[in-house]
Amino acid sequence: MPSLPHIDLNWLAVIAAAASAFVLGGIWYGPLFKRAWCREAGIDPDAAPAHPARIFAIAFACSLLASLIFAVFLGNEASAADGFGAGFVVGVFFVAMSFGINYAFAQRSLKMWMIDSGYHIAQFCLYGLILGAWH
Repeated sequence: MPSLPHIDLNWLAVIAAAASAFVLGGIWYGPLFKRAWCREAGIDPDAAPAHPARIFAIAFACSLLASLIFAVFLGNEASAADGFGAGFVVGVFFVAMSFGINYAFAQRSLKMWMIDSGYHIAQFCLYGLILGAWH
């Protein structure tokens, strides 16, 4: 079994990358695409979410885990440009294509797939940029 390389994690960068997902999400699913996404999801855009604290806690935990494992994936030698490029590849070819499979079977709209996939592509590009720039 191959051994994993030793990675010195910058925990502040990992946390900052995870937090960047919240800033991006606030903009993406707020002023940019809230109405379109809610229409496609069949959700009232003016309704308050049930249990928002639980939703945000789960979202942050998932973002933290994703940024942590992405930091391990990038390693210590990645530059900001390397991280951005890796984030783009992961966002497009792992996350967006996985959503594409699920959305096809769930018969969700192309517009919703583009909104959700676009967010995650931008999310992983931000992760890579932050983690690559801040060692």
